[in-house]
Amino acid sequence: MSDAATEIARLRELIRYHDRKYYVEAAPEISDLEYDRLVERLKELEAAHPELVTPDSPTQRIGDQPVEGLQQVRHRVPMLSIDNTYSLDELRAYGHRVAKLLPGQHIEWVVELKVDGVAISLVYENGQLVRGVTRGDGLVGDDVTHNVRTVRGIPLRLHGEPAPALLEVRGEVYMTNSDLVALNQQLSREGADKKRLLANTRNAAAGSIRLLDPRECAKRRLRFFCHSVGAYQGISFHTHMEFLEQMQRYGLPITPQVKCFDSFDQAVEHCQALVERLHELDFEIDGLVLKVNDLRQREQLGSTAKAPRWVIAYKFEKYEATTRVKDIRVQVGKTGTITPVADLEPVEIAGTIVSRASLHNADEIERKDVRIGDVVVVEKAGKIIPHVVRVEKHLRDKPLRKFVFPTQCPECHTKLVKDEGGVYIRCPNLQCPAQLKERIRFFAARTAMDIEGLGEKLVDQLVEKKMVTCFGDLYRLKAEQLEGLERMGRRSSEKLVANIQASKDRGLARVLTALAIRHVGPRVAGSLAQHFGSIDRLATATVEEISQVSEIGPVIAQSVYDFLRSPWGKQTIEDLKQLGVKMEAEAAPAASRALEGKTIVVTGTLPGYTRQQIEELIARHGGRAASSVSQNTDFVLAGDNPGSKLEKAKQLGVPVIDQRQFEAMLEGY
Repeated sequence: MSDAATEIARLRELIRYHDRKYYVEAAPEISDLEYDRLVERLKELEAAHPELVTPDSPTQRIGDQPVEGLQQVRHRVPMLSIDNTYSLDELRAYGHRVAKLLPGQHIEWVVELKVDGVAISLVYENGQLVRGVTRGDGLVGDDVTHNVRTVRGIPLRLHGEPAPALLEVRGEVYMTNSDLVALNQQLSREGADKKRLLANTRNAAAGSIRLLDPRECAKRRLRFFCHSVGAYQGISFHTHMEFLEQMQRYGLPITPQVKCFDSFDQAVEHCQALVERLHELDFEIDGLVLKVNDLRQREQLGSTAKAPRWVIAYKFEKYEATTRVKDIRVQVGKTGTITPVADLEPVEIAGTIVSRASLHNADEIERKDVRIGDVVVVEKAGKIIPHVVRVEKHLRDKPLRKFVFPTQCPECHTKLVKDEGGVYIRCPNLQCPAQLKERIRFFAARTAMDIEGLGEKLVDQLVEKKMVTCFGDLYRLKAEQLEGLERMGRRSSEKLVANIQASKDRGLARVLTALAIRHVGPRVAGSLAQHFGSIDRLATATVEEISQVSEIGPVIAQSVYDFLRSPWGKQTIEDLKQLGVKMEAEAAPAASRALEGKTIVVTGTLPGYTRQQIEELIARHGGRAASSVSQNTDFVLAGDNPGSKLEKAKQLGVPVIDQRQFEAMLEGY
């Protein structure tokens, strides 16, 4: 008996260890088959010695009988909802409000993924899991303990000693896209009709956690991330990060990629970077959550009747549709990145026709197993380009060939290389015609050097004939060189050369945008130009000095620093200087302060102005151009064919003015 007890105890600890490595640390050490063998061996021993079975044994995750119905349970501490915004401007305004409520205090901000699943409260007493309850209406939820116990990422007993007398952990039960694919394949093999197949991961998680039979729930492979705490006794922590670290020590999985920042601007920068990487996740999120880290500051901020003041969700609209992959091809970007793209049967998503979706990199194609001919779910989130969420493998009605990623650049045939420690495959040839074309097109774009007449087909000819091999070559072009090109006569050639020469005076902000420095768009370029004033001053700045600029954090600062210190960056800047391209910040023309402190949203088209020109005009007169209408908007400037922003302004009672009234304001009338 003692030998069996020892072996059972050893197996339990070993299984809990591997649960922790898999679910908490995301670093599994054994295969699924080896893990299943450990569980089967434990089941055999416990069957032979039923007196040694304990409630927290890994074999006790699944009950023998379904429950008769879900019982209602009142939460010890209400599970409040949190405020949210879909606007970066409103997000920044929230950060300013919190700073005003905590005057003179340094505030750290934590950013977490907002997992799109089912909110759950787990109650541990003296380290043992005793209850799992859905959020419900925030005050009362459904008791789903029988199903919560089947979720392997949730420990039945907390690791470590001593265990707290009471710990109520809150988080999200969810399902991964890959598990949804596998589940639908299994259901399809079992002959399930289309009505029984699961449409998305959130509905799958919500339906599964409320099943009456835990044996059915166990088949769904639900998972869990914890993100906050309710009632607790016998444990202490002073910050949110300390709480998360303690939960990990207890064996509870926390939301991945959580980070803490010294400033709200840095947190917002991180949010923008995360949104661009949604495609990397195998689970769905519907936003990002920003939280004050210090618990004492949270107490100072308190709550409204509906939500805490110390937390906000930055959300984005998500739309998806199902279509078929017609082809997979690769594109060469301006930095040499080889990006696979899926050509799709056209489908409408959020009012636009989508016929292409980025597959991002070779690893993603492999992970999602995307093949030509597959039916796929395509998602569009906010302003991000559409991406493939998952393959509906249960709809494969015939064998499809796996996509083979090229080993040579499709344009210059240079051997491709993979980023060290990264996922992107690149063409290392800086003279690759495809890269050069993309860089020149971007350089001439309206938001960059704004060179009218330098279109895509003309750029192709200039690069293919080796008339342009770098940015500086544009300024060396002569009209007589251009006359021999397709659709280029004397008049159009002279006009283009004049337009190119005129772009020399665009100023530092435009140049910084045009150079295609990673993470540097028009807004960041404008902040850098305004702060440093000249390219020479910026080129001598340290990473720390650059990161002190408003809205610029360490990631952007490092990128700018690396570019300006690189041989190619130095050579490019020097070449443009010698050619007379001005790299000083434009002195703002004298303007009134007629719009001082005003927040203005522009909608529709205004004759005589581009959108960028009107926003620059607002800034010169002391105002701030915002991208969305909110209660903080002072007025909406409506032009021809205004969009939904006009309706939103009317709903909120925000004043609306036309172009004539706007220009009169600038004149002081």
